[in-house]
Amino acid sequence: QLARIQTDSVAEKLKELHPDIVLEIGKNHHFEPLFLFLFVCLIQIGEKSLFTKELETALEKNIVDVVVHSLKDLPTTLPPGFTIAAVLKRENPHDAVVLHPKHVGKTLETLPEKSVIGTSSLRRAAQLKRRFPHLVFKDIRGNLNTRLKKLDEKEDFAAIILAAAGLKRMGWENRISQILEPEDCMYAVGQGALAVEVRAKDRDILEMLSVLNDTDTVLRCIAERAFLRHLEGGCSVPVAVHTEVIDSQLYLTGAVYSLDGSDFLKDTMQTSIGQEEVDEQVQRVGVTVIKICGGSQDNAERLGVDLANLLLSKGAKEILTVARQLNDAR
Repeated sequence: QLARIQTDSVAEKLKELHPDIVLEIGKNHHFEPLFLFLFVCLIQIGEKSLFTKELETALEKNIVDVVVHSLKDLPTTLPPGFTIAAVLKRENPHDAVVLHPKHVGKTLETLPEKSVIGTSSLRRAAQLKRRFPHLVFKDIRGNLNTRLKKLDEKEDFAAIILAAAGLKRMGWENRISQILEPEDCMYAVGQGALAVEVRAKDRDILEMLSVLNDTDTVLRCIAERAFLRHLEGGCSVPVAVHTEVIDSQLYLTGAVYSLDGSDFLKDTMQTSIGQEEVDEQVQRVGVTVIKICGGSQDNAERLGVDLANLLLSKGAKEILTVARQLNDAR
């Protein structure tokens, strides 16, 4: 349901900006390519490896032209021949606390000792274990509907942690009891942003989709993805970020954590992004956006790499290696 809502929102936005275009949205690619554009809705959400061979083949064979993703689910290195053509204006990227009805009015800090919090994210659990040691964190699986049902209909969890953006897109903002600030829990790379993936060779499609790009979101996400890629991180290790654009300066805070949050490294760097727009087609961490200054994109990518190098020089690789080994052994 969330995947379809996200796909519809991208299609509607493109239709507003290009009224003459014909769009068809499908749940899979088993149909004739009769339309100029075909959006594929990703139904299986919850795992990071969403760029399946099926979708790769569909794009490669021109069966589909566009795939809409949650950017946080896309790897920082895409298969050859594919690229992200647009990153739309970011929704709230922070995580949200959804409380069991019997705990309404409380926060993570005021929940009773040993209250069980559901999250499938190593990143969230690592940070929140450190910040709220009186709580217990356990895995919870499934899409948004499934997780909320597990929360409401059983007594297993006092609360669950979900992305605020997903709840808002589903129209469930009223379920948000608390937004977690960066001091409590920084977010995942690309969280809250929607990405549009295409064949890298299709210049006309890249040009058409360029109207969907939000400059600040693009630059923030390039920096975040460069940070993650240079760390060689992913969903199997706790890596978290926070970005801001203030007065033509891009600020990136990044951190790596042990699984229990007891060991971590965190730092902040900044760079200038206040340059004029130019048309350029260069892929950076899987993203090819045109009509946004290439120099600003380069600075954003360099910022992510520089921050990753800083943390690596302080021992980030050792923290991530141990976290990955422990997670693999679970």
